[in-house]
Parts: sequence; C-alpha cells; structure tokens
Amino acid sequence: MTTFPGGKPRIGLLGTGPWAGRTHAPALAAHPGAEFAGVWGRRPEAAEELAAACGTRAYGDVDALFEACDAVAFALPPDIQAPLAARAAAAGCHVLLDKPVATTVAAAREVAEAVEKAGVASVVFCTLRFAEPTARWIDEQAATGGWFLGEAHWLGSLFAPGSTSAYAASPWRREKGGLWDVGPHVLSVYLPVLGDVTDITSVRGPGDTRHLVLRHASGASSTATLTLSAPPEAAEAALTLHGQRGRAVMPGWDGALGALGRAVDALLESARTGVSHGCDARFGLRLTEILAEAEREGDSDGAAEVASGGHVGATS
Repeated sequence: MTTFPGGKPRIGLLGTGPWAGRTHAPALAAHPGAEFAGVWGRRPEAAEELAAACGTRAYGDVDALFEACDAVAFALPPDIQAPLAARAAAAGCHVLLDKPVATTVAAAREVAEAVEKAGVASVVFCTLRFAEPTARWIDEQAATGGWFLGEAHWLGSLFAPGSTSAYAASPWRREKGGLWDVGPHVLSVYLPVLGDVTDITSVRGPGDTRHLVLRHASGASSTATLTLSAPPEAAEAALTLHGQRGRAVMPGWDGALGALGRAVDALLESARTGVSHGCDARFGLRLTEILAEAEREGDSDGAAEVASGGHVGATS
C-alpha cells in the first residue's frame, strides 16, 4: 500500500504526440486528485510546448521525471514504452500503461516482472474498461454469465485513402495494423466476460484486416474482425454477446478523455490499497501473448493452440 506525502500524488507523462496532447495531458491537468508534475518526450521542443500548454514543466532527463513523480503515464509507441516502463517501475513509480504494453512477449513480460519486483501499481489503459457506460456493461455481462458466443468488429478507417487522421502517420500502427491497435480493445472485453483464450484461428483480409476465431476457457467461442483500412463509410466498432438470456449489445462510450481520468483513479486506488487492478501489467502481458500468437497464426494461415496465461482477473 502507498501513501502520498502532501495528499495529492504527482503524476508525470511520457510522450508528446497526438494521443498525449489530445487525451493524456488534458486529463492529467484536469484531474482533481493528482498533480500533473511534468512531461518528458523524445523531442524536447514538443515536451516544452505541451508542458507550457498544461501549466507544468518539461523534463529533458527521463530519470529526473521519475524521481519527481509518484506515478507516470505513457503515451508512447509500445516498443518504446516497454523498456521505459520497466525503468519507471524500478525507480518506484506506479505506471499507467498504454495498450498494447509491447509487441513482443519478452518485452511485455519484462514490464510485468519489473512491476511485480518493485511492488508498484499498474494499469493498462484499455479504453472500454474505463469508459462509461462500457465499463459498467462489461461488469454486468461478466456477472450474468451463460454466454456461448461473442461477435465483434472494429473497422477503423485510419489508413483509408484520403484519411486526415493525425494517427495515420504512426509508424508502429503502419507496421502492426489493426490487430495490435484495436485488437486489445476487443480482447479487453472478451477476456473478463468469456474467459481466457485457449485457441486461435487467424485469417488475413484486405489491407491490414485480420479475422479471428477464438475459443475461451468458459467453453464459449468468439469472432473478431479488426482493421484500420476500412472505407470511412463502413467504419464502426461493435460487439454483441449471445447466451442463455438472449443478446447483449455493447453500448457506445463517452470517449477517451473521461476514460483516462478513470484509469488514473484506478491506478491510484490500486497504489493506495495494494490490490491489483484487473487490467494491470500482467493482463497486458496476456494480451500481448494472444496478439503475438494471432499474428504468427495468421501469417501461417493455420490454427494454433494458445497456452493459458493463467491471469484474467486482478491477482498477480
């Protein structure tokens, strides 16, 4: 358990891109229960600009930021995030991670082990687990049980011709596609409701599209179509469960800004109580294991059994 001297915990931000500027920085600056203590980025001039806009300070040395903070939030590409997150945990900082934690199992495991060794709290920001009303809906469906089928599609148009999205220039998204960018969102719903993934079939579609068929520990099965290349007219995110009580359709959500604030609340609560959150670094490792297997499996156009990660809930 952690107590914060002076009452308000000090939270820093690593990252200065569009995601940091539009979501993390404003949410941290507006959070009533935390002090936005500073910004570090790979481009010092961008860190200075973002810090000035939010009334905080920029750090040129990431270790100095860790020293000045009780917790840090990450808005960095996954494979840049992972080693810095392990470093932050070793420095005693609680960590609010972005999804995916990493795009290799080894890097994600390093983060989870560093968090556990340091005894710090961790939360992975899977938007649907913290946004309203989706977070409440997920809890309700997990409590209801009796589901035998899930159907999901997340059709983003980030890479569609004529896209003006600021995220379209993201090199890691270009390389890894919708499987790694929006796949964590779908899995973050399926795992707490249907149980861990035990088998995967993965088939490629047009562009970066992946079609997944999953078997879950509960005996249920699910499907997910994931892409960032859909025509804008077809863009949509939807998930439906079918079970003993009929159908349950996931509602829309209130956006990332409010969800990020609730993720900060979850991290601070975990730090204060010492109780791991269900969407912690170990859960983030499990997501990476599943996504990595889906990627390999899709590249070989076959079916594969996924070893159980043994972690779906809050224990670590």
